[in-house]
Amino acid sequence: MKYSPAQGFARGLSPLLRMGKKYGAEWWILVVGALIILAIVFLAVFAPIVAPYNPYAQDTGPQLAPPGGQHLMGTDNLHRDVWSRIIFGSRTILRVAVLAALISSLIGIPFGLISGFAGGTFDRILSLTMDSVYSFPGLILAIAFAAMLGPGVINITLAVSVIYIPTYFRLVRGQTLQIKEELYVEAARAIGASGPVVLGKYIFPNVIATTVVVFTLNVADAIMIEAALTYLGLGLPPSIVDWGMDLSMGKKYLPSGQWWMITFPGMMISTLALGFTMLGEGLAEILNPRLLER
Repeated sequence: MKYSPAQGFARGLSPLLRMGKKYGAEWWILVVGALIILAIVFLAVFAPIVAPYNPYAQDTGPQLAPPGGQHLMGTDNLHRDVWSRIIFGSRTILRVAVLAALISSLIGIPFGLISGFAGGTFDRILSLTMDSVYSFPGLILAIAFAAMLGPGVINITLAVSVIYIPTYFRLVRGQTLQIKEELYVEAARAIGASGPVVLGKYIFPNVIATTVVVFTLNVADAIMIEAALTYLGLGLPPSIVDWGMDLSMGKKYLPSGQWWMITFPGMMISTLALGFTMLGEGLAEILNPRLLER
């Protein structure tokens, strides 16, 4: 049986509508956030095709040309096309933010599992260490590490990742302490299951859903931190296309009326962070067991 394009679109849309009826507004918050992220990921992946100019080229048009004509978002003080720099800059900020959240999760989750499961002196020492790191404001801690490590993609990624390790550790450790007292865990121990088996088969699957939510929210925060560090001159060198760098360069031209140099990078930073925040908030509500019982 053949379907028209309209019928095919309706069939593809029906699962989304069913999920919307089941979860309500939380589902649509998740969908909107996911669409924002996918749109910017598309720009990052296909940047050489989508961008009309080379982001480094200094002969794309007049200096400080306003948005319009051949330059959708205008040009900067070096004759570079702002829209092309926005597209290529999405690659940098996504790479740093996602990788920073991934590194922190790969460190914080295992330590949280082991610390909560083992207990004793090891747990107390590790908890004290993580609480000490957690007590520092995130941006100040990132500034300290960025100043110590110096500019560069790898260095700023490490500087941002450090501030989220305690978040994963505290979350996973707290859940591990609770789950290891459950009857099914005690039963697994009673039949001779080893510690690694209990952690991997019975405890870890019950904490991973929450860490997924935290991951998306950490990416949103990492986007803002990365942009702030680069804006302050502690993140990436000028040779790398980045939204925070464009913000820093454009601020001096704002009083003279060249608003587009700082407006569009700022809008993209806020939009991408909003997309990950909406995705995380939607997942948090949908994965809430009390919501599923409604």
